[in-house]
Amino acid sequence: MTTTELQRKQQADLHKKLWDMANDLRGQMEAYEFKNYILGLIFYRYLSEKTETRVSKLLEEDGIIYAKAWKDEEYRNALSDELIQQIGYVIEPEYLFSNMIAEIGKGDQGKFDIEMLQRAINAVTESTLGAASQDDFQHLFDDMDLASSKLGRDVKSRSKLIAKIMININDIPFLHEDIEIDVLGDAYEYLIGQFAATAGKKAGEFYTPQQVSKILAKIVTIGKKDLRSVYDPTCGSASLVLRVGKEVNVRKFFGQEKTSTTYNLARMNMLLHDVSYQNFDIQNGDTLEEPKHLDERFEAVVANPPYSAKWSSDAKFLNDERFSAYGRLAPASKADFAFVQHMIHQLDDNGTMAVVLPHGVLFRGAAEGVIRKYLIGDKNYLDAVIGLPANIFFGTSIPTCILVFKKCRKDDDNILFIDASNEFERGKNQNRLRDEDVEKIVDTYMSRQTIEKYSYAATLKEVKTNDFNLNIPRYVDTFEEEEEIDIDLVQDRIKEIDNEIFEIDNELNKYLNELEVVKYDEK
Repeated sequence: MTTTELQRKQQADLHKKLWDMANDLRGQMEAYEFKNYILGLIFYRYLSEKTETRVSKLLEEDGIIYAKAWKDEEYRNALSDELIQQIGYVIEPEYLFSNMIAEIGKGDQGKFDIEMLQRAINAVTESTLGAASQDDFQHLFDDMDLASSKLGRDVKSRSKLIAKIMININDIPFLHEDIEIDVLGDAYEYLIGQFAATAGKKAGEFYTPQQVSKILAKIVTIGKKDLRSVYDPTCGSASLVLRVGKEVNVRKFFGQEKTSTTYNLARMNMLLHDVSYQNFDIQNGDTLEEPKHLDERFEAVVANPPYSAKWSSDAKFLNDERFSAYGRLAPASKADFAFVQHMIHQLDDNGTMAVVLPHGVLFRGAAEGVIRKYLIGDKNYLDAVIGLPANIFFGTSIPTCILVFKKCRKDDDNILFIDASNEFERGKNQNRLRDEDVEKIVDTYMSRQTIEKYSYAATLKEVKTNDFNLNIPRYVDTFEEEEEIDIDLVQDRIKEIDNEIFEIDNELNKYLNELEVVKYDEK
């Protein structure tokens, strides 16, 4: 078995254990509701084990264990300073995940209860106060409500349930010597994806399927090995920007997320993927109404915004530098183009932007038609339109598309259209893009070749002739001619069938007569 095959097997085993654990814990809550607890505790274990690893290195030459060193004021101050500088937080020996597991193992004799865990979490946050990492750790565990009655009616029952979750998490071998640490981050994303699959409509708000993320990431990194920055204005769990980081070296990740629960998830996900708190800037807030990174320009911009979301479309935005040049605002009932305009504003001159949107943005008129015309006719920013299969996102079955924008286009005399809507693997609940489907999309985007019933590079003149309507069937003809019907052959076959029926009726009547049964039509 090759190293890659071994990694995949171990990863699959890990994923199964994680999901089985979630299902085992169903009781007063659905597995989706357990998300905040399971993922929060996985994250706490990660922080704890990272602390132990760093402390072991720091104390390697001193020949002293962490618990003993912590009791010495000089050691304690030196360790705290080093940990804050290196990893951004401190977990005291008493509150290490491994120590709490040991206390759980002692049963009634142990010191563990849910209040101990709450103190441990509070101590992590407090350790960052006044440090550069403070903003990245503030309110990080707010969604893990350890006082919730859903966990139990009293401290004892809540402690028992949380202890069970912690033991299950402790039994999972997160780290293997022959596997990169990123496996933990991947497992974390797997759980997010599985929760999304069972959560219904709301799930899509925090998770973009990996295959779609892969397309966006590959497109915005073509020809690059290093990116100064990548930005997602509706970052959800941050899976999209992290996917970009798998394609090339990313020096700094930026994002904004409106929902506070998902914002916390994004920051956890960053840290779980071993991205230092110094190398990401994820903010909480409404990107359209309260943008947090307006002065920044990004080399890569990716997004999967909420489809046709409502926004204020307030007249004040006509004076906002993100929207003023277009002369019109996206309608209040559909913010799709407002997100596009915001992203274009944040895109650097040498950057690439890829965004997932509903098909309506391709052809809807009124203000959206005006914005589309400005982006193509006046600025010539649109580089490609890629139609995706229906039902590949959690919580919605509508077909979607990817729009690719560049401010300085190499192929500035055409727009590439790709119809990838018919190439996918059909699933029970969700359809899925296969690796070969992703590869074909990216390869076609790079080559810009015309492939029958799949892709076409339309000239700007053609697009203008179509009044800037980008509906893919106008450019990629996927019509399949129906096979010509031979009427004579059909008539002959009908006669054959009539004769066969006549013979069967005669045979049936023969048997009925033998049984002395009177035929129905002779009654």
